[in-house]
Amino acid sequence: MHIHAHNPALRRAAFKASRGMTLIEILVVLAIIGLIVGGVSVMAFGQLEKAQLKNTGSEVIQIQSHCQMYMMQQQNKCPTSMSDLKAAGITSRVKKDAWGNDYVIMCPGEHDRCDVKSWGPDGADGTEDDIKSWEAPGADSGAEDAKK
Repeated sequence: MHIHAHNPALRRAAFKASRGMTLIEILVVLAIIGLIVGGVSVMAFGQLEKAQLKNTGSEVIQIQSHCQMYMMQQQNKCPTSMSDLKAAGITSRVKKDAWGNDYVIMCPGEHDRCDVKSWGPDGADGTEDDIKSWEAPGADSGAEDAKK
């Protein structure tokens, strides 16, 4: 037999110790979990945006290269859109940037035989976040410049 079974004070203490967590304690734990999840989400979103900028910059350079291949195949005729590149068999699909917008192909370009750009995260032409083939050094893609 247990010692505290006959002592009412010990029985009350044992009952209080075994009854579980209060509503306030549960709410505090949920609040802490919410703060942790929120912090992780903010960090993950920042990494996602950097990845989108870098990927779009790489694609701008790749599309510019595809445009030059198109011009060699078509006796210097300029492509006007990704559809032209697909129709010529240079690319397998019509690509869009990370934000779902069409890439802009300018041919002849002002900076090269063919210039390519994405309007960037805001989707507006001529803003600071545009990603341009003529400002993108290789795979680094000028995405960092667009971010500034």
